[in-house]
Amino acid sequence: MSNLEWGRAISQRLEELAGITDVPGQITRLYLSPAHGRAAELVASWMRDAGLAVEFTPLGDVVGRLQGAEPNAKRLLLASHIDSVRNAGKFDGTLGVIAAIELARRFHVEGKRLPFTLEVIAFGDEEGVRFPTSLSGSRAVAGKHNPDILNEKDQRGVTRRDALKTFGAPETPVERMRRNPGDTLGYVEVHIEQGPVLEARNLPLGVVTAINGCSRGSVVVKGWAGHAGTVPMALRKDALAAAAEMVLAVERIARADPDIVATVGQLGVPGGAINTVPGRVEFTLDIRSSEDSKRHKAVADIGAACLAIAEKRGVSAEVEMPYDVPAAICDAALSDALAQSIARCGFEPLRLASGAGHDAMSFRDALPFTMLFVRCKGGVSHNPAEYASIEDIDAAARTLADFVDHLVGR
Repeated sequence: MSNLEWGRAISQRLEELAGITDVPGQITRLYLSPAHGRAAELVASWMRDAGLAVEFTPLGDVVGRLQGAEPNAKRLLLASHIDSVRNAGKFDGTLGVIAAIELARRFHVEGKRLPFTLEVIAFGDEEGVRFPTSLSGSRAVAGKHNPDILNEKDQRGVTRRDALKTFGAPETPVERMRRNPGDTLGYVEVHIEQGPVLEARNLPLGVVTAINGCSRGSVVVKGWAGHAGTVPMALRKDALAAAAEMVLAVERIARADPDIVATVGQLGVPGGAINTVPGRVEFTLDIRSSEDSKRHKAVADIGAACLAIAEKRGVSAEVEMPYDVPAAICDAALSDALAQSIARCGFEPLRLASGAGHDAMSFRDALPFTMLFVRCKGGVSHNPAEYASIEDIDAAARTLADFVDHLVGR
């Protein structure tokens, strides 16, 4: 295709999919909701129209398959997700699914038999908004399914198992979703960047080197509550003042290493009042890096800084970091091939890490994987203002096609 035909075709379908929502006036399409069901059926119809054999998985995903020339041909997975956060944008996840479908359509129209099977997957559980855990579909494909997640409940008390029955997912063994490394070439995901790096470099595309590892937890600071008018400043054990210094220490430590990002996203003063010296403060920590050793060092340094500040100010601090997900490093060979495709399409192949999580991270230590990032305006995502231009979408589609064409050649 030329003259932005791919970009226009994909953009038109993005608009159509954006109209499917559980909340009128916004894009809200939670996992296994009625809107997810309608979106899955629409995606399935697009897959069939593109010549793919379609099936639904027992976890509510949609799989389209373009069989390779040989019955036992290896497979290449092209995938992303179609669920959303509440009041979302129209590009997150869906761009990768539709781009893959349109690529498969080209092979179908040309009557081309590939030396490998092309599988397009629309995962339904990437965002993790409805149930406590996420990535159920991609983890199952990676052979990492945990049966316990079927007993998880949403805020209304509905279990994932019952939600799947209502959704109409087939009751086939989840274990059959696993793709074996021996007969799978790899996993490739096209996704908007969800950050400002590509825009700052004035580049439409980037190759992901790794998906950052993440540590999460909380800090509880305990001081001594007192009357705001009667406790002298020198005698105070102000938990909030101590927490404020700790938050600045988090920022200082993270800024010392460009490979680290650290965020205090929530801060609370339980029982606080305008005329009371705060006696207890709680705040969250989110620390990420593409290098686990650096992340672990940052966690240790931030914890030590919080304890030192607490001791200096005469308060106590409890630092707990129970959540630890390692970084997922992209496959070098697949990433290099993707970079070469970007260059052949006329663009600089910038390499960058992903600060956000994606379905691709499920394949760490399971299958070779890589990602193609597409520039998004202002780096805005999970927001109605989320935007990728037709020109950049077209560049991504042409790059993906070049990648697959050269894989065919090899």
